Order: sequence, then C-alpha cells, then structure tokens
Amino acid sequence: MNSVTTETKPQGKFDPEAFSLNLARAMENSGRALAAFLKPRQNIDPNDRPPSEIAEVIKTLGTVAEYWLADQTRSAELQMKLGKAYLELWGSAMRRMAGEEAPPTIAPAPRDKRFSDPEWKSNPFFDFVMQAYLLTTQWAHDLVRNAEGLDPHTRKKAEFYVQQITNAIAPSNFVLTNPEVLRQTVSSNGDNLAQGMKMLAEDIEAGHGNLRIRQSDSVNLRVGEQLALTPGKVIFQNEVMQLIQYEPTTPNVMRTPLLIVPPWINKFYILDLRPEKSFIKWCVDQGVTVFVISWVNPDKRLGEKSFEDYMKEGPLAAMDVIEQATGELKVHTMGYCVGGTLLATTLAWLAEKRRVRVTSATFLAAQVDFTHAGDLLVFVDEDQISALERTMQAEGVLEGSKMAMAFNMLRSNDLIWSYVVSNYLKGQAPTAFDLLHWNSDATRMPAANHSYYLRNCYLDNKLSSGTMVIDNTLLDLSKVKIPIYNLATREDHIAPAESVLYGSQFFGGAVKYVLSGSGHIAGVVNPPASGKYQYWTNKATDKVTLSDWLEGAEEHKGSWWPDWRGWLGDLDSDEVPARTVGSEALPPIEDAPGSYVRVKA
Repeated sequence: MNSVTTETKPQGKFDPEAFSLNLARAMENSGRALAAFLKPRQNIDPNDRPPSEIAEVIKTLGTVAEYWLADQTRSAELQMKLGKAYLELWGSAMRRMAGEEAPPTIAPAPRDKRFSDPEWKSNPFFDFVMQAYLLTTQWAHDLVRNAEGLDPHTRKKAEFYVQQITNAIAPSNFVLTNPEVLRQTVSSNGDNLAQGMKMLAEDIEAGHGNLRIRQSDSVNLRVGEQLALTPGKVIFQNEVMQLIQYEPTTPNVMRTPLLIVPPWINKFYILDLRPEKSFIKWCVDQGVTVFVISWVNPDKRLGEKSFEDYMKEGPLAAMDVIEQATGELKVHTMGYCVGGTLLATTLAWLAEKRRVRVTSATFLAAQVDFTHAGDLLVFVDEDQISALERTMQAEGVLEGSKMAMAFNMLRSNDLIWSYVVSNYLKGQAPTAFDLLHWNSDATRMPAANHSYYLRNCYLDNKLSSGTMVIDNTLLDLSKVKIPIYNLATREDHIAPAESVLYGSQFFGGAVKYVLSGSGHIAGVVNPPASGKYQYWTNKATDKVTLSDWLEGAEEHKGSWWPDWRGWLGDLDSDEVPARTVGSEALPPIEDAPGSYVRVKA
C-alpha cells in the first residue's frame, strides 16, 4: 500500500497497475463511507417504521399509479406511448450507425448543464443513453400531468418527487454513463475515484452518518477572519439573540437607526460576507447606524422557545435596546426571508397595541401571504407537519441539515448532483465560495417556533387573513400604515416573486414593490460595484399579477441598493453626528460578529 501514496504515475497514459491500485483505494474508502453511514444506525430497531419522507413519496406516487392502473385501456395506451418513443429512438440510432443523418428524437434543454460535454452528441452510445433518459423523464412527468382527478397539492408533491427521482437517476451521475467522468477515469488511472471516495467518506463522517455535501472549500472562509468583518460590537444579548451595533464610517449619520432582522434558518452574515459584498458595510458607509440581530443556534434546552418568544426577545427587545443606545424611539426596520415574516408579525402586533416604534419597513424576499408560496408547499400538509413535530418533540429542535437539504432539493441538479459528480466522481474538491460556504452553515430551529411558523403561515395562511393570534392579540396587517419597500427576486424558489407581490396588498400603507434579477440570495446580495443583474420598478402593486406588473415596469441596470437608500432618504433626511457604539448603560460585550454566529449545527 505504501507505493500507492508515494509513487506518482504520469497522467494521460493508461497504466493497469496504477488503475488497479487506485480502484483498491476507492473500494477501501467506499467501505469507510459505508461504515460511517451505518455507525449511528447500529442501535436502531430494524422493525422501526421507514422514514416519513419515504412513506410520503410512496403514498403520493401510489396515488398516481392507482389512476393509471384503474383502467386497462388507459394503462395500455400509456405503455404504448413510451414504447413508441423508444422505437423511434432505436430507429434513429440505427440510421446514425449506418452513416445516415438522423435528427434527435429529443434534445436536452439549452440550459441543462449536465449534457454540455460534446461527446453526449458526438458519441452514438452516450447520445442514445441521454435520449433514452430524456424520453423516460418526459414520460414520467406526463404521468403526473395527465393524471386526472388529483387534487392540486397531491399533484404538486408528485411533480416534485418525480423531479427528484429523475434528477437522481440521470446518466450524468454515474461513471460508466458520463463521458467526461469516464475519460478522466482512464486518463488519471482511476485517481479521481480514489480521491472522490475519500471525500465521500469524509463528508459522511462530518455529517455523523448523513451525507453533508461540501459545496465550498471552507479552510479560508472563517467567520470573523475572512467573513463578517464589518467593525462593530455586541451591545446586548439574551437567550434568543445577540444585538450588534456597527461602528460609523461617516462624520454624520441618518437620525433614525436601522434594525435588520435576518432569518434564523440561516446566519446573519449573508448580509456581511466579504467586505466588497457586504450589505451591512455598504449601509454603514452610506451614513446609516446599523443594528443587526444575530440569532442563537439553539439546542434542545431552547426547544420550547416560541414564535412569540422570538418576537419579544428579538425585534421588540432590540428596539428597546436601540432606544437606550441612541435615544431614538423609532427605527427603520428590515426583515429578510422568515425574518421578514417575523417583522411583519411584529409590526401588526405594534399596530394593534398602538405603539409607535417604527418609521419604515423593508422586506427582502419575505412572505406575509403563502397562497403562492412555491415549491416549499410540497413539504406542508397535516400529515407531514405532524410527522415533523413528532421528530422535533423528541429532539427539541429541527436540525439545520434537514432544512438545508430541503432548500437544496428545490434546485437539486445545481446544489446536489453537480457536486456529487464533481466531488465524488471527478475527485475535484470545490473552490472557496463565500455564498456557498454560508449556505452550508445551517442552524437548528426550536421545535415550538418552527411548528407555529409552519402551521400558522404555510398550512393555514393566518397572517394575511387576519386570523393569526400571538401574545393573545389578533393581528391585522391592514393596520400597518408605515411606508414599505418590498423587494422580491425574479428567480426565487423560496419566496416567489408572485407571492411577495401578492402579499403587498395586505398592508394598510404605501408599498413600493421592487423586483430584482437573480434568486433568493444573489438577487439580494448584489453590491453596486459588481455591476450585475438589474431591478424593475412599477408604481402599480394592488391586485395585479406579476406578468401584468412587469409589462408596465421600468428596468434599471445594476443593484437595487442605491434605489433603496434613496427611498429611505426621502422618508428621513435628518442627520446627527456619528454615534459611538453602545452607551454607558450598554457597554460592549464582545466584538462583532459575536459568539452566537460561530456556534455550529
């Protein structure tokens, strides 16, 4: 075995001995990966029920199968359709082998990166495999689309599960049916497989028995060293959050400070990545006194912390602290994703209590109505939530890896399978990428909080309907009269642009809806200096569809950040001398980004 690690064979020429040794290394690491997978499952009763997720897939796809098998004629027609497609493909392949020109029976979508290698088209074998896969995938999706009588939710779940299955079995995900991987295997004498299986074992070990796919090289991406570098101090903390105040960089600042409420599903430093991409640093440089909530990464001890607790110990507590630190009773507020949903809830609660604490609200890819909530609705029904609640009740929290996997599944080809191929088949470690590093730095969620959020928002849609009760208070968004800047992103799978636009109508004051290019993260974290993407504005927001809104919208090149700062300045032009961080009553506890954000899931 020593020769495997010390002897270096030149790549490019096939060496049977080196190939055999690398294959042995790959098999050895495969065993290590299997052992890591089985270790936490050794004490599990084999008679235990299968995971609820698998049961849900079987139940949903079984409903589709029942429809087609209930009628023999319908079932026969279905089989004939697939058989005819295969015969056409076979005939095309035979003509091509005979040297004739033969147009493809089916072609991949132009943006499908899986089949970008030229050999998928130039090599008859790989071309046949690809087209057979695409025909089967098309047929599988038609099974769901043409199954009459399915209720909308079941159909949506079935479409999602079929997409996941067909993405998983793509020929690009296997060594012998991926021409690029096969070439690399031969040219490297199998070293790619040896390296890939080594990374697979490491990633399963890092996930304590579950595969934690590395999307970024994290060695040089540490919070407080390369990320989250904007100078500031933690000036307050409780069980739920730390409050960070950032040091000014301008002689004068806007009188009214800004409170940012990030999502607790991920960590706040998405808004403070590298300095050149940091929204927080940009705000500070624009003369804004910035306060940010850094949520705790909870353990089982905090499992009973509720949505109400997060409201009272989060934004409400922060407003009181900001008043002590600055003397200002009112704040501008900003909420991102679920942090925006919590902020909207807080604003409705303040309105009902007739407490004037907020000058304006900005929502970043946040939903207050969940009618059009997109692909995440696949995971939301009574059976699935009840099963999740049983799991959370036992553990006290929802592990961050489970929510991260749910988000990754919304774009599984990009966020799962592309890394499976690159990492484990090609043996290529990912490069350092701050955004993907953050994406993998998931947090846990308290059981009580997450259950309330799923039931009251996704399942029953109570916030927009005026039936949500929190702190014994019935909430009504129409009583929220403050100006609102409501940002959506055009390619968002988590908070769809249509959903964010539809939610605008429920507020009682003026709402400026803005649509940014790109998706849930890149559309928000888009510094002006990068010159990327664009955004659209249109004064019409009430009871219009997204397509109608876009028809009358004006497109602007670049980042939405300056537009938002101009909107904020129009509301509040008063300035005061730059403030020192904290106060005599609020001495700094520690440097930003604080200790809560460093806790790993």
